[in-house]
Amino acid sequence: MDGGDDTEVAAAPPPPLEWKFSQVFGERTAGEEVQEVDIISAIEFDRTGDHLATGDRGGRVVLFERTDTKDNGGSRRDLERMDYALSRHPEFRYKTEFQSHEPEFDYLKSLEIEEKINKIRWCQTANGALFLLSTNDKTIKFWKVQEKKVKKISEMNIDPSKAVGNGGVPSSSVSSSSRSHLANGGYPDRSCIDFPFPPGGIPSLRLPVVVTSHETSLLARCRRVYAHAHDYHINSISNNSDGETFISADDLRINLWNLEISNQSFNIVDVKPANMEDLTEVITSAEFHPTHCNMLAYSSSKGSIRLIDLRQSALCDTHTKLFEEQEAPGSRSFFTEIIASISDIKFGREGRYILSRDYMTLKLWDINMDSGPVSTFQVHEYLRPKLCDLYENDSIFDKFECCLSGDGQRVATGSYSNLFRVFGCADGSTESTTLEASKNPMRRPVPTPSRPSRSLGSITRVVRRGGESPGVDANGNSFDFTTKLLHLAWHPTENSIACAAANSLYMYYA
Repeated sequence: MDGGDDTEVAAAPPPPLEWKFSQVFGERTAGEEVQEVDIISAIEFDRTGDHLATGDRGGRVVLFERTDTKDNGGSRRDLERMDYALSRHPEFRYKTEFQSHEPEFDYLKSLEIEEKINKIRWCQTANGALFLLSTNDKTIKFWKVQEKKVKKISEMNIDPSKAVGNGGVPSSSVSSSSRSHLANGGYPDRSCIDFPFPPGGIPSLRLPVVVTSHETSLLARCRRVYAHAHDYHINSISNNSDGETFISADDLRINLWNLEISNQSFNIVDVKPANMEDLTEVITSAEFHPTHCNMLAYSSSKGSIRLIDLRQSALCDTHTKLFEEQEAPGSRSFFTEIIASISDIKFGREGRYILSRDYMTLKLWDINMDSGPVSTFQVHEYLRPKLCDLYENDSIFDKFECCLSGDGQRVATGSYSNLFRVFGCADGSTESTTLEASKNPMRRPVPTPSRPSRSLGSITRVVRRGGESPGVDANGNSFDFTTKLLHLAWHPTENSIACAAANSLYMYYA
């Protein structure tokens, strides 16, 4: 590290967190069969952490709302200023859900387009309404979710039985025969009315006195549909910090959109070769820098990350920086390229670090140092002897997501048997915790890892942690590769994690 980080190096790493169960939504009962359409396929906190969205394979988006911060003797900011520790764990409640995508059929290519939600991204709120982007393989939609108050008349200022209509004629005093023969705009003969009609009519129109809001309903409305811009499956969408634009990425291209313009996008990255036989890698994930609106990063199936600057040219064929780890001599095998493919990347909150997830590891990259990752966390090293079996059952192609804590001190990712792992990434930290998506997340015994070795070589500087080989799950059984925890999200300001295990949403805090 440079001289400005000397104090940070000397500081003691934070102690390991003790994770506790918070709540679960959609918990399965014993023996319950999970429907394919109910499996959660995307999860995302908003910028404040007060709202959480999930998407599933059935094309639905479900929103949850934070409830434990409504009142606690003052605002959360005041409590934090007083160093007041929140005594209650974070609690969310179901807010609403809506059908975001429907199954479609591409008649030109004879392909079915699944309704499965691939990604959800929150946009800036305005006038109390929530805005978010959701996408399936081909179509991105921009949603607005707003509360609508249903108003009803609670008190009348006249007796309804004696109420007079517009024009002062009691409707009950008009005989059915007269009413049935009135012409449009006509008026009944006064001889049929028992009510003494004053000369000149009744001067005022009677209105209800009190109108109250009896209930509030949530209305989700699709404001924009961004379609027909991708030939391949969309794997990523990411909002820009300018609040006006976003990107969408498929295997070969990245497009730039304006939120207000749905019929036009700009292709900013194109890795498609003139001859498809020359194709050597595809785009796997893309994300905007959190604060610099001109910078974004995208990962590839070859395990590299490219940082590009939109100010350089309209089509960013060349990258500003390339991040990739050098392959160890003699380590190449049939599975090398498959397990090197990056399935997800995330910027840290300040934008200096990029976290990447490939099949075997988590890697933390410093954008100021492109010689190699600063930290490597072993997630699936114990599966290396089983790569042949994983290839046969297609598990080796599973795409696990990753996330960072808001303070940048920890990283997390999922694994099999509904397990997920949390690593400390501060200097000197040995934190490596394996948790299970259940009501007792810590029940699985985890051996304490040895102190990580630190190498400051000329090629790369790397910390490798979590190299233990947990061969069994929490119940002592061998790992179940059919139950996989692919999707998880870290609360932006607190040590709280939401993760998806099949159709269940589990939440934990520390």
